[in-house]
Amino acid sequence: MRFLLGLSQAIDALTEAIGRITVWLVLLVALLSAGNAVMRYGFSYSSNAYLEAQWYMFSLIFLLGGAYALKHNAHVRIDLVSGRFSKRAQAWIDVVGTVLFLLPMAVGVIYLSWPWAMTSFLGKEMSPDVGGLPRWPIKLALPLGFALLTLQGISELIKRIAYLTGHLQLAEEEREVVE
Repeated sequence: MRFLLGLSQAIDALTEAIGRITVWLVLLVALLSAGNAVMRYGFSYSSNAYLEAQWYMFSLIFLLGGAYALKHNAHVRIDLVSGRFSKRAQAWIDVVGTVLFLLPMAVGVIYLSWPWAMTSFLGKEMSPDVGGLPRWPIKLALPLGFALLTLQGISELIKRIAYLTGHLQLAEEEREVVE
């Protein structure tokens, strides 16, 4: 169990680092959106590259931020129901939900998106719009984001099993929901 908890800590550290970088994308996309609006309405200038960069960053916020949200328990859950259960029952709900739903879904998305992303990468796919950006980087972000979510799901599974077997005491903030 010690090895698995060490693996969980390493995954958590990776997720935390990527999450902290991803948080800055929120500011960047806001600045780019505002700048794009000023250029379009103030100077009658628009660029497909600016518009595509906005939705690339917005996509990255969700794709790379999903694992960070899972780590910080900021994801959607049915707290109205699970909040009435003991911590042990909540841990069991997390284990079952992770094994039956989260991990199969995330691995399925990786499996289905990988060939699509690799075809785009190998073909150096570009935007069909004039002045657009390459499409392959954002397509590679889909399996990457779900790979990070899978890793964080494994980390959360390890922590819940360690808690259930008495090898780990879950911190109180792990059960809190960010509002």
